[in-house]
Amino acid sequence: MTRHDRDAMNMTLVAITCALLMLLPLVTTFDDLLTSWALQLGANNPLQGIVPIEARMVVGLLGLVGIHAAASGSHIVIWDAAGSMHTLFISWNCIGWQSLVLLGISLFSGLRGRQSLEARVQVVLIGVAGTMLLNLMRVAAVAAIAATFGQIPALIFHDYGGTILVVCWLFAFWIFVQRWILVAPPSDEVEVFA
Repeated sequence: MTRHDRDAMNMTLVAITCALLMLLPLVTTFDDLLTSWALQLGANNPLQGIVPIEARMVVGLLGLVGIHAAASGSHIVIWDAAGSMHTLFISWNCIGWQSLVLLGISLFSGLRGRQSLEARVQVVLIGVAGTMLLNLMRVAAVAAIAATFGQIPALIFHDYGGTILVVCWLFAFWIFVQRWILVAPPSDEVEVFA
């Protein structure tokens, strides 16, 4: 990846970050509105089928950090330190499709250069796997915050913290792949020293 390609990729990430931060309240409100419409129209059914699998994975992550939880379909039940039970519903809109869209936009911009097919495949696989893991950790964090601090802080983190986490992930991802995978090939030109 040339310096020009890196600069273009970084500018794309900065532009996405600025747009998201400026429009965050509007995006969150509009996203909630679209979610309610999609639920009423039944458009959520295909993606809702993924939710029970993700809920079980989130319960596994919560168990790793010592939080007692269980999954039943699209619901996660968590118990706080006092033994109180909290039930969380995971909708199709919470599984992280927005972060995959942002990843796709950044891949379109970041893989425009003359990278090898092998490097491109590695970048896509690492990006998709990392984004999916981030989404699992994000949902687990919402559940952990709900069990520890209550529903309101969990909702605030769900609505705003998730977007910030995705942007941070994209920056870290592109720094990693630019440094270790999309390394510019050595120049064929011979430098002449005066």
